[in-house]
Amino acid sequence: MLIQSLELNNFRNYENLSLKLNEGVNIFYGNNAQGKTNILDAVYVGCTSKSHKLSKDKEMIRFDSNEAHIRINLLKKDVPYRIDMHLKKNSSKGIAVNGVPIRRSSELFGIANVVIFSPEDLNIIKEGPSERRRFLNMELCQLNKLYVYDLISYTKLINQKNKLLKEYEFTKNAEDFIDIYNEQLVKYGSELIEIRKKFISELNELVREIHKDITDGLEDICINYQCNTDIEHFQSELKRCKAQEIHNRVSIVGPHRDDIQFVVNGTDLRNYGSQGQHRTAVLSLKLAEISIVEKITGERPLLLLDDVLSELDRKRQTQMLNSIREGQTLITCTGLDDFIDNRFHIDKVFYVSDGSVTERTE
Repeated sequence: MLIQSLELNNFRNYENLSLKLNEGVNIFYGNNAQGKTNILDAVYVGCTSKSHKLSKDKEMIRFDSNEAHIRINLLKKDVPYRIDMHLKKNSSKGIAVNGVPIRRSSELFGIANVVIFSPEDLNIIKEGPSERRRFLNMELCQLNKLYVYDLISYTKLINQKNKLLKEYEFTKNAEDFIDIYNEQLVKYGSELIEIRKKFISELNELVREIHKDITDGLEDICINYQCNTDIEHFQSELKRCKAQEIHNRVSIVGPHRDDIQFVVNGTDLRNYGSQGQHRTAVLSLKLAEISIVEKITGERPLLLLDDVLSELDRKRQTQMLNSIREGQTLITCTGLDDFIDNRFHIDKVFYVSDGSVTERTE
């Protein structure tokens, strides 16, 4: 996959921006708070409809405007695509692919495959389960159309069930409606669990190999998929916890409560891992992501690196840079010294200053 150009209008701190990108390594450098990360986020939003920083649409629109536009021209297996996205402050975003409006933003998934790595990704390990579920969902939605459908259906049902639970005392035949919701939740939830299990298993093999290489064989990592309930007992668990859900006014059984555990040499990283171990684990995870996307889609994904070299020591910098010598990559940084020191080939350099981007040719 190859992004050829990016155009922005009133997106974050960019009034107007038009970029032609190289098929190799594109570096955006400059001081902090100048708009480098906004370029990567625009690409991510344009390809997935979601911001990597969990921003609402209105937060991505320039402060003095009511709407923003993103346009991306890309090639996927030599087929051209044009993605146009219209962000609005007071209504839902509009999206068109090759000039044809799409009804749901989820229809974007599968056109472009993107792997992003930023300092915020350390939260995958450090923060709560919702952060790890978000990682799972974003990766699987890019790779599996069935997963997108199941996730949308399951999320809609959970929201409806939770609304019913909150209004339980005021709803006629509420218990019967809960049983109906539970039957559908088992259907879609079981498919989510099955797909997640398979993905974690494949990811595990790649992560362990990469992690051993980075740590010179001193550390063994394992990713454990912690199901809130397994498929075989999903229905019975919903029945067993029905009274508790009614009492708590919230759904407590199902894959919306799943988690992932990162274990290094038998130790839970979230509770006992060092900052260095967190960084190494996330680096291994992101490098494995690249491999698994390439394996499933047959194409190298677009790689977005947001100021991550400053978070890594020299050895891990080298490991990361060696892994991205193929395919298209967009990198942000404050300076070029790390790339020069690692003798890393750069195809195109852009200088970013106060919402203005200048291509450097020297």
